Amino acid sequence: MQHLKFWVLALLGLAACRAHAAGDAVAGKAAFAPCASCHQVGPSARAGFGPQLNGIIGRPAGATADYTYSAAMKNSKIVWTEQTLAAFIKDQNSVVPGTRMRFASWGYGDQKIADLLAYLRTFQAR
Repeated sequence: MQHLKFWVLALLGLAACRAHAAGDAVAGKAAFAPCASCHQVGPSARAGFGPQLNGIIGRPAGATADYTYSAAMKNSKIVWTEQTLAAFIKDQNSVVPGTRMRFASWGYGDQKIADLLAYLRTFQAR
């Protein structure tokens, strides 16, 4: 019986981890609000103080034509995955030393970042 209890708890924990990793796009829209002061998403998105973020997942860093990136970003050779984006949101300068982006991710724990990424996934190429 003790083994069964262990496996039930383990499976529940695994399900919770998967839900956490998947994120919630609705919550991600709220998490994107501070980002929107510099970045745009959606059909009419364009660069502003920062590059537009449509199709960011899978895109090479520094690749949009309508934004002037720092040399650090253009030379980073990063292709944005959910893992590199999560790390960048947490600490931009450790991922791309010399980047111009400065965002102190106050309150952006793993779940909030997963939610933000779920929201950004809704703006991938359709």
